[in-house]
Amino acid sequence: MAEEEYEMMIKIILIGDSAVGKTNIMSRYLKGEFMESSKATIGVEFGSKIFKIDEHVIKAQIWDTAGQEKYKSITGAYYKGTKGAFIVYDITRQETFDNVDRWINELKVTADPKLFMILIGNKCDLADKREVSIEQGEEKAKSFGCAFLETSALSGDNIDKGFQMMAEEILKKNLNDDLDDDEFGTIEKGEEINLDKTKNDEAKKACC
Repeated sequence: MAEEEYEMMIKIILIGDSAVGKTNIMSRYLKGEFMESSKATIGVEFGSKIFKIDEHVIKAQIWDTAGQEKYKSITGAYYKGTKGAFIVYDITRQETFDNVDRWINELKVTADPKLFMILIGNKCDLADKREVSIEQGEEKAKSFGCAFLETSALSGDNIDKGFQMMAEEILKKNLNDDLDDDEFGTIEKGEEINLDKTKNDEAKKACC
């Protein structure tokens, strides 16, 4: 399929502390690669991918943002126009989980209030070094109205699933907004749109 053959462009960002694995999540998804010695992202990097969901063809721009405080003013500008966000922490580093609140609150100030968020506990292949439990991740996601997954950029666990879930939910929200605009929608403005029960159950089971 040619790159130009799509009906919708969406912007997805990955945010979170430095060294939680954002760059490798994107690299694993877009290239099927894991970089053992990846360097810290400077500012913002991005790639793109075409999704086909039912009869719809979507192009996603995926933005990997720097986690260091000194780049905050740069990356904040890229929140605008975002339709979906992965908020990533490292399950082996409690402080990265503690900082999730700051990242989400910062995102909510700038981004579209309707954006779809997935809280990602990365590096689940390092379960023996775990400092953050699955239950803690689930509770945090619930408190912010996010979906939740644990992933491993090293093994690829739940990486494809996360991006597919993200694209499907953004498409669903876009179609529902179109129905609202035409006065045929069944979803009230401001109503929270959750994953269906099956997807919620799958997300809660998470990974390894």
